[in-house]
Amino acid sequence: MEKKDYYETLGVKRDISPDDLKKAFRQLARKYHPDLNQGSKESEEKFKEINEAYQVLSDPQKKAEYDKVGPAVYRPGDFSGYTPPSYEDLFRDFGLGDIFDAFSAGPDRTHSSAGADLWYETEISLSDAFHGVKNTVEVPHMYACGTCHGSGAQPGFIRTCTTCGGSGERVTVRRNGYQEVVTISPCPECGGRGTIIEKSCETCQGSGTIRRIRRIEVFIPAGVEDGQFLRIAGEGEPGRDNGLPGDLYAVVHIKKHPGFERHGADLYSTTVIGRETALTGGEITIPTITGSATLRIPRETQNHTLFRLKEQGMPYLNSGMRGDLLTEVIVTISGEPVKKAAGWKGESLVALLAFILASADLLLRLQREGAMTPGNLIIFIIVFLVCYATGWILLKVYRGIVGKAE
Repeated sequence: MEKKDYYETLGVKRDISPDDLKKAFRQLARKYHPDLNQGSKESEEKFKEINEAYQVLSDPQKKAEYDKVGPAVYRPGDFSGYTPPSYEDLFRDFGLGDIFDAFSAGPDRTHSSAGADLWYETEISLSDAFHGVKNTVEVPHMYACGTCHGSGAQPGFIRTCTTCGGSGERVTVRRNGYQEVVTISPCPECGGRGTIIEKSCETCQGSGTIRRIRRIEVFIPAGVEDGQFLRIAGEGEPGRDNGLPGDLYAVVHIKKHPGFERHGADLYSTTVIGRETALTGGEITIPTITGSATLRIPRETQNHTLFRLKEQGMPYLNSGMRGDLLTEVIVTISGEPVKKAAGWKGESLVALLAFILASADLLLRLQREGAMTPGNLIIFIIVFLVCYATGWILLKVYRGIVGKAE
């Protein structure tokens, strides 16, 4: 297979200086070294290519021979006695001790771990979501044990692991052709801690932490929506062995409001008006999240008409702008004061008409017969009451039939 040009592999020119060649190789080594890209076959092959190219071009004799003949003169593993540097020497030589130290810690390396995050759910009203509110939450918190200072061991009963020398890691070196592959794994004796606990702490039972309730003040900003959460950095579980603490996440739930339904920053409501108002129009007062507002009803407004009141909704989060209030108008027939008054007058008119007709008929009969006695007078009153009641009942039935038809 045709070999790639070493200069192209390193991305350099043919007249590059030795120092610039080192810099180019160092940048590529940081990017493609297998220990920094574990499990990536592509990175492993790429590193082999750049390492082979550098081993040739960094040697003056090899470079002169390569410039004359080209890449065909060299094949994998054939470097005419050239001895590649070890893994550690390779990176130390180019000032990459930070990379090597990340994979091979000495006995003084700490094995800290970050604390766990905590989640807390809080419920607020829609009004609190509009204005913003401060809530004091009680969170069960794990603190480092004061007796063992988080180590989990009774004072005086902890020692350095002799297997790993306190590093917490087991390092194995395997040669792969001209490369040395370093494998780092947790120490099986101490589990990666670097220390052996001979007796657990009696205060915390070896856990290294003690559970306590902590009160934390959480400010919930205006415009927050249901299901959103707030992150309070550093208020989670403490880290182990001086590790960073976790965070507290407060999940916000908003109670349902009896008069408003929320959709984002907009609010929806229902407004009931009478038929007379719908026909003639007018101004009415409707409730808002902050109090009340005036709504103008046009003439001949239809049932289920939707009206929009600008900037009467919820505030947008972290913004001075507000959403809108949308109210749906429901037109009712019963319960209209004007219709009740008209009905009362109509019922009285029918009752009066029935009284007149009954009275006139009875008086004509009595006059015709010439019998104006007390008994006939009683009969007259009874007839009047029956006629009045009958007219009242007939009017009620008529109103019921007309109401259903409408």
